[in-house]
Amino acid sequence: MSLDILGRSRTWALALLAAVFLAGGAAGWALAKRRAAEPPRGGGPDAIASYLGRRLDLTPVQQESVRAVFVRHHEEMQAIWGAVRPRLDSLRTVVRTEVNAQLTPDQQARYARLLADLEHQHDQRARRDSTPPKPGQH
Repeated sequence: MSLDILGRSRTWALALLAAVFLAGGAAGWALAKRRAAEPPRGGGPDAIASYLGRRLDLTPVQQESVRAVFVRHHEEMQAIWGAVRPRLDSLRTVVRTEVNAQLTPDQQARYARLLADLEHQHDQRARRDSTPPKPGQH
């Protein structure tokens, strides 16, 4: 009887291993799909061209042409963003202060953590988008 129990335990262990493997694969696939769908933020012409290449199935020639367009206009776009960003940051601070005033102390702590998490995600996206794609990726 103990051999029968071992056989069942091994079967359950293999089934669990297969389920974990499949769940991991599905999660990886879902994350890759989500990443491909996210627009680049702050990554510059290379990140934008790579994003459009993935989303629009651009050929390498098209992707390079699109990248050249963004390179050509990058300096002007940065200048405009530089002029607008301080105003946006100032308004964001006002909005967050006003929202915070509507919350209980517990909610304020949770709101602060939420904002910190969002900032962390934004920083990670910016770092990822500024990293050039690996060979074979587009």
